[in-house]
Amino acid sequence: MSCINLKFNVSLRARRAKQSGLGLLRRLRLLAMTLPVFFICQCTDVLASQPVPPAATARPSSSELTTKAWIAHGKRDIEATNKYTQECIDLYSFQADKEQAALAALPKNKKEIEAVQVLNDVATCYFIQAEGLMRQQKIDEAKKIFKLIIDKYSYGQAWDPRGWFWSIKLAAEQTIKKIETGSIEVEQKKKVSQLATKLTLFDPGKEEIVDYAKYGEFQNIGTKDYQYVVGDQKGLIEAAGEGVYPNNSAVRKDPIFKQVIKDKRLEGDVWDFLYSPDLEAAFVKWTTSSEPQGVRLYGTGLILEKAGLITQAIKCYYSIVVHFPGSYGWTYWHTPWYVGQASIAKINFLLRRNPQLGYKLEGAQIDIINGFDNDISNDVAVANPGKFVKVDMGQEAAKARPTAESVGIKKKVGRGKVRLVQYNNNDWQLLVEDKPYIIKAVTYAPTKVGQSPDDGTLKNWMEEDLNKNGKIDGPYDAFVDKNRNNIQDADEPSVGDFKLMQDMGINTIRLYHHPLKVNKELMRDMYNAYGIGVIMGDFLGKYAIGSGAAWNPGTDYNNEAQKKKMIESVKGMVNEFKDEPYILFWLLGNENVYGYACNANEYPEAYFKFANEVARIIKSIDPNHPVAICSGDILFLDKFGKSAPDIDIFGTNAYRGDYGFGAFWRQVKEQAGKPAFITEFGCPAYAEGKSVDEAEELQAQYHLGSWEDIQDNMAFGGTAGNAIGAVIFEWLDEWWKAYEPGIHDTKGLWTGPFPDGYMHEEWLGVSGQGDGKLSPFLRQLRKAYYMYQKKWKQN
Repeated sequence: MSCINLKFNVSLRARRAKQSGLGLLRRLRLLAMTLPVFFICQCTDVLASQPVPPAATARPSSSELTTKAWIAHGKRDIEATNKYTQECIDLYSFQADKEQAALAALPKNKKEIEAVQVLNDVATCYFIQAEGLMRQQKIDEAKKIFKLIIDKYSYGQAWDPRGWFWSIKLAAEQTIKKIETGSIEVEQKKKVSQLATKLTLFDPGKEEIVDYAKYGEFQNIGTKDYQYVVGDQKGLIEAAGEGVYPNNSAVRKDPIFKQVIKDKRLEGDVWDFLYSPDLEAAFVKWTTSSEPQGVRLYGTGLILEKAGLITQAIKCYYSIVVHFPGSYGWTYWHTPWYVGQASIAKINFLLRRNPQLGYKLEGAQIDIINGFDNDISNDVAVANPGKFVKVDMGQEAAKARPTAESVGIKKKVGRGKVRLVQYNNNDWQLLVEDKPYIIKAVTYAPTKVGQSPDDGTLKNWMEEDLNKNGKIDGPYDAFVDKNRNNIQDADEPSVGDFKLMQDMGINTIRLYHHPLKVNKELMRDMYNAYGIGVIMGDFLGKYAIGSGAAWNPGTDYNNEAQKKKMIESVKGMVNEFKDEPYILFWLLGNENVYGYACNANEYPEAYFKFANEVARIIKSIDPNHPVAICSGDILFLDKFGKSAPDIDIFGTNAYRGDYGFGAFWRQVKEQAGKPAFITEFGCPAYAEGKSVDEAEELQAQYHLGSWEDIQDNMAFGGTAGNAIGAVIFEWLDEWWKAYEPGIHDTKGLWTGPFPDGYMHEEWLGVSGQGDGKLSPFLRQLRKAYYMYQKKWKQN
């Protein structure tokens, strides 16, 4: 989610994204125009120079023509733009019309969207034509084409290289609205009841926590043949209560069932009900939905949890573990989401947050053999449902924990001031000058409102001095707008971000040495004066940076010439920065396995083997700093474990929800035997239908749950023991993420496990920029800032 970090996030399901319309003249989906200008030359020179094949010999595909049209549009070549768009329309409009007619609704996920590629391309080409006319101030002609898209190609969607699809119809509607009213916002209407209700269960069941041993038999625990065989169906139903399998029908006896039907409060998509304040309708909608059993139970559990019915929610999640441990759903990106594993994580999260319940879930574990790729056909679930045990949480907290001295060191990695140690109990710690170092980091990019990489206006924050006082703006001149009146009052002095980050407890930032120049003097002062170090990264060919490849098709990890260039890039980084005091360790890549502008998703073994080769080269130059990788969640984790023994730390970008990261830590330990950290995680401070205060509280709670999970999995905590910290995304809101850099957009860009179900990329900061008029100086510190300040200053 940094300026060139394309998101691939685990969402709850492949449901309809709240597609974002894009701003006037900024909705450019050209590969070159959705990249910072430093990519344009390498992208456009390769693609735009390719001639269109003669129709008689080889008919170009609709996608080829659309790509060339975007590039020509980005170069402002009107003649070429018209040529490619019209050729696509002439050749493929008949097929596009057929694909549109065959659809009854907007395709919901990547697989469905790509199945109507011709429709998408033709609609996109019309959109490009309309954008071109807008540039020429031919407004009436442009409006006619935008209306044609709305009327004729309403289901067409276009791919944004940042990592999501956008509705071409919605973009066209927003453009027309802006032409006519000057505003880009279009009302998002969801046919979901917004009546706020409380949920009281008619039948909560006879047992607080179901004792499954009384009603059936667990067979083949811990194997692929695990199953729970029900012996007393009636007794189990009575114990479970409504909403919990197998008591599916109880809700129909609940008085709220008839009432919500009578009130017509059930209209709308079942997934939107997860975020409705009408908890009664949401409960009925989910318990009676046609979703697969595991998915349906998980959604029901979320509603129960939201309603404050914690024990019933736990029962609901646990019924998935017992009955459907291998169940899965699909994310928006058509990747599998394993419901049983998420349910165990949810249970542990709820028990941690509600110690008064006095329960602990012991031994529960679900492994999906072959579950580190996107192919479910060879998945095998190995399940142990574990058991609930009563515990005294006070006594649990008072138990003596092992220490480094009592356990003893098994292995040391590195020989400089920054080292890793593995203890005899297989826990890991990062040491700096022989003292444990917990990574309390943030991604820092104080982007001025109005700047954007899309149009080449994004500046290097390490050099900007807009007020001409001889100091870098964000680091030294930022001030806290305490009363949020969007002016700098007399009692609001300029203190700078470095001081604010120090006060929060931040000890590290994540930074890449390219493509922008690093200000070494600034970094030295950050370290010497504020105690903040740097995790220094090389993209290792992601976004085609450093490889010499064009964005399309991107870096090829089987191409020796490109690999040589990437090695030279890394060598340059290490040689330039290895003696800088602020370097903590080296970081390779940025979720390369998701494959945008590279083929690591197609050849993960080749990618990880190459990354391992690079790690060995780094160590030959600099044995004093560890080497980490930045991957994408746990995709191809098994292949990493086998192919990259010389990479010291496994890092990954992960956005899983307010409960933390689930089985991630254990899986890294088992598959790779490495210490781990989260290279990127976060939550928007905006949620549809919530006040500013409520949304900030939800953001803070999301961060709190994530950090508690990280903390629980650190050394000597009795769990995985391999967590060494994390990097928050991010310090400050960046207003360009939804394409209108001068407007703080509230559009949901894609679905995810966030407070209202959508990622609002412009609201991820633990600090905001107010109304933007005093950017890049003004800071409005959010509740998440103060939450971290409290947590991080404690240790």
